[in-house]
Amino acid sequence: MTSFIPTRTLAQIFAWIPRGLALGVLAFVIFGPLTNLGLWAVAEKWYFPHTLPLQYGFSFWERVFAPRSNAMASLATSVTIALLTVAACLAVSVPAGYALARLRLPWRGAILLAFLLPQAFPSVAVYINVARIFYTLGLNGTVAGVVLVHTVHGLVFSVWITAAAFAAVDRSLEEAARDMGAGPLRTFFGITLPLAAPGVMASSIFVFLESLDEFTGTYFVGVPDISTLPLLMFNAGMGGNFQIAAITALILLVPSVGFMLVIERFLKADVLAKVGH
Repeated sequence: MTSFIPTRTLAQIFAWIPRGLALGVLAFVIFGPLTNLGLWAVAEKWYFPHTLPLQYGFSFWERVFAPRSNAMASLATSVTIALLTVAACLAVSVPAGYALARLRLPWRGAILLAFLLPQAFPSVAVYINVARIFYTLGLNGTVAGVVLVHTVHGLVFSVWITAAAFAAVDRSLEEAARDMGAGPLRTFFGITLPLAAPGVMASSIFVFLESLDEFTGTYFVGVPDISTLPLLMFNAGMGGNFQIAAITALILLVPSVGFMLVIERFLKADVLAKVGH
């Protein structure tokens, strides 16, 4: 008895081959580096030409979390700087976002574009000049100087997302509150800001993650007095201590993944549709 595969089924199989290959390449690009990172984090002994570690263990984890290690102090510094950066960005982006979303400002597009300018130039050249200026002002090697540098980049996310969050708020709710006797401030804090809060929270998380992972600005402005976890990871990698670098990278990866899941819940389609409008 002869069995055969219908021509239509064969066509479907061949159609899925390039898709399967593309998905395989994508999975390798995403999970390959993460797998290598995980292997380095538990590798006690690993050198060329061996494909896998020769010995596994957690002695390097003990070194990272040891009381005399500066990894936890660097993490605390990174978190402190990130929180201060979020506060600074919110102090600017909340009133600016509301004004850009609700008021008829001249050159509104140019103002939004201006917040993108820090991303338009090579960061190394910018930070070298910033470091020179901060040195004359006494801000080099200070937490305040590092926070200012992080804030400049954080405002890109903060202002654009916050403006979109305020633009997504239904104006009729504000008008109803005003009709019932609420003043401008009470309407803002009682109606507008709570409704825009998910977008504001999402922008805060973006700023926090950007600051937590920032290396270049911290390196040029903060070194040698300010030590953050990305700087520790860089120094460990440059020194050939790939286990310490991998462990610190995994520590930085945990809040990034967790907060991105939170952002996915906060940023709704109606907010995203308003970005840049």
